Amino acid sequence: MAVFAALIAALGLPGALYLGGTAVPITFQTLGVMLAGAILGARKGFLSVLLFLALVAAGLPLLSGGRGGIAVFVGPSVGYLIGWLVGVAVIGWFTARLLPRYHVLPALGPTALGGIVAVYLVGVPVFAAIMPAPLDVAFLGSTVFLPGDITKVVVTVLVAKGVHRAWPGLITPRPWPWRRAAEATVAA
Repeated sequence: MAVFAALIAALGLPGALYLGGTAVPITFQTLGVMLAGAILGARKGFLSVLLFLALVAAGLPLLSGGRGGIAVFVGPSVGYLIGWLVGVAVIGWFTARLLPRYHVLPALGPTALGGIVAVYLVGVPVFAAIMPAPLDVAFLGSTVFLPGDITKVVVTVLVAKGVHRAWPGLITPRPWPWRRAAEATVAA
């Protein structure tokens, strides 16, 4: 998990690209978030992103452009950062269901659902509330991110396919705690 938190941080090193006067930068860090879900699964991917965000909150300048600290969590990007947690969980949940046969085409939809739709559903309304901007204008403004995000989805699926082929069983389905307790009761 720490390796993926470090990967997300490292993907912020190339810097940020601000397009069309947007207050939210285009970065490679969303690629790291998508990879965490597609390779580690929902639980470990979520914890990796949570660890990364905790380090940012602690003041480490890990976000693109060397941003870090609590101030980041009151700016226009905060919704997208929270959306990362939702997105990584969605990607990881679907990935676990696609295994052991992780095929590229069936994986594209769930990865896009978590990596783009889930992140935007949290990020755009929060951005609109903070900036302040009408919600439809904020959604329209977020379309500048779509080409890059679609490319990141494709890269994520291709990398995850190779990883899952090389290390089968990397994501093992674990029953929820209440199911484990019920199974233990039945077995006894």
